Amino acid sequence: MSKYQFTCEVEPQYLSEQSAPEEDLYAFAYTITITNTGDVTAQLIARHWIIDDAQGHTEEVKGLGVVGNQPLLRPGESFQYTSGTRLRTPSGSMRGSYFCVAEDGERFEALVPEFALQADASGAGDGPARVLH
Repeated sequence: MSKYQFTCEVEPQYLSEQSAPEEDLYAFAYTITITNTGDVTAQLIARHWIIDDAQGHTEEVKGLGVVGNQPLLRPGESFQYTSGTRLRTPSGSMRGSYFCVAEDGERFEALVPEFALQADASGAGDGPARVLH
């Protein structure tokens, strides 16, 4: 185990009620659980997302914190939040990273592995979420 380490788990979900396929608009939510699996208390400072749709369009999003928070996590503690994105295609993917600073001043990145965004074939949006770690 690394002294400085956050791990991230993602649960994406298609939001049919906020989507308009006839207008090429597909809405997705994703719930992320960030856990400090390192040995040192650290704070999430900023986020960087790369969002790809099925037509090869890429969008980058950078900003401070997550949903208005910059959580400080002691070893073993977790922070969970839900956010969302919209695509012009019924499928795509996201990946990214969090910039973090440990209490001793060490800077590190926590990677969010690529995860799939997939509209339900039924359009119901209430099926099980696909989770990639």
